[in-house]
Amino acid sequence: MFIAHAVVAALLALTISASAFMSFTRNPQVVESMTKVGVPDSWLPWLGTAKAAGALGLLAGLAVAPLGVAAASGVALYFVGAVITHIRAKDYAMAPAVVLTLLALAALVLRIAST
Repeated sequence: MFIAHAVVAALLALTISASAFMSFTRNPQVVESMTKVGVPDSWLPWLGTAKAAGALGLLAGLAVAPLGVAAASGVALYFVGAVITHIRAKDYAMAPAVVLTLLALAALVLRIAST
């Protein structure tokens, strides 16, 4: 189980690291998507920081199980919030947020199962 968790956690960490970088650099697609769902531009650095912290936590959680559980839980909650934000804004182009939510939940379940 641990190898499956390590693969999922590493893939998720890589993906959200890239997303954090795009938030920090104010990638036009990210800014457009955030504007469309009503997220203020001033939130981008905070959201990017949350994603970067989640990525670091997932990687550190490979060595420290409780940290991995906490990081996967936090990332899952972050993306559940993203899905809810899309739904409230009636923006149904939320496939990336749904996929990342499912990956975070998979990382959480696999981390718990591998301890």
